[in-house]
Amino acid sequence: MKGSTLRDVARAAEVSIASASRVINGIDSVTEDVRERVLKAASALHYVPHWGARSLVKSRTNTVGLLLPDIYGEFFSEIIRGIDDAARICGLHLLVSGSHGDLAEATAAMYAMSGRVDGLLVMSPSADSEDLAAALPLSVPLVTIGSRIEGIGQGAIRIDNFGGACAAVRHLAATGCRRIAFIRGPAENFEAQERLRGFSATMAELFPGAEMQTREGDFTEHSGYGAMRALLSCTAPPDGVFVANDMMAVGALLAIKEAGLNVPDDVAVTGFDDIPLARFVSPPLSTLRVGVYELGRQALDLLVNAIERENESEKTDIVISPELVVRESSKREIRRTAET
Repeated sequence: MKGSTLRDVARAAEVSIASASRVINGIDSVTEDVRERVLKAASALHYVPHWGARSLVKSRTNTVGLLLPDIYGEFFSEIIRGIDDAARICGLHLLVSGSHGDLAEATAAMYAMSGRVDGLLVMSPSADSEDLAAALPLSVPLVTIGSRIEGIGQGAIRIDNFGGACAAVRHLAATGCRRIAFIRGPAENFEAQERLRGFSATMAELFPGAEMQTREGDFTEHSGYGAMRALLSCTAPPDGVFVANDMMAVGALLAIKEAGLNVPDDVAVTGFDDIPLARFVSPPLSTLRVGVYELGRQALDLLVNAIERENESEKTDIVISPELVVRESSKREIRRTAET
């Protein structure tokens, strides 16, 4: 059969387009059963992979664009690494740009990528995301990552930030913490808002009437350090702290140590994201694992599927539920009290 596409092979083998692409490109990250089914389907359909020819026929650039709010820190480097690895498997190149939280920069990046990419991945969790949505090219397949942009694109992947925050507070309470504070992210950031909402709801449920201690950070180590120092200077400092991301939690750990306190006996600490650094700090950091690298890989797989579907209206949404990973920063004996 002439003119068979990778999508035809994937459909015949009953696998995703991304899985079919990995087999065709000789990548070993698939099961033997999937490999056999894809190769059998490719043979039956007389499929011949030829990216250059496909690019000419379909006006493809074999390049995808990625717009992030920032490119600083392990979180973004892990997302980029996951996307880039998945793109290479599919024979695609990656263009990366950071908006630095500025709508004008984000819009300029969109114009710069216009006509140069086959699809776009966009992460925009800030308050001006609706304005950014108006600047996005509607003719290009688009997948959003952890954004507050709704109703656009061919797919979306996001994190259950509310549920993750609830799990963090419940964990700290279960270890005996009663004065649990929260170092939150930027006020205009949607993910930070959801984590604050989860913290507030769970604290109100577990400790009705208790004062909620929060300090704002900007997701950097320095801001976490400063917020933790401010919390420790309070009349009733916290005995547990939930930090809205791991980078700020690293700064918080240093502030606690400099204050001459012990983690977790004096202050238990839990972060969010499970970046690679989390397991190597002292003490190793308890956190909510979202699988940042896999988040990037899945986002690219969604975009490849959207590109192959072309004009079809099908949309795929994925919600990732964070997994609580308990390490030494919050491991302490459960203190039995009269409170439940």
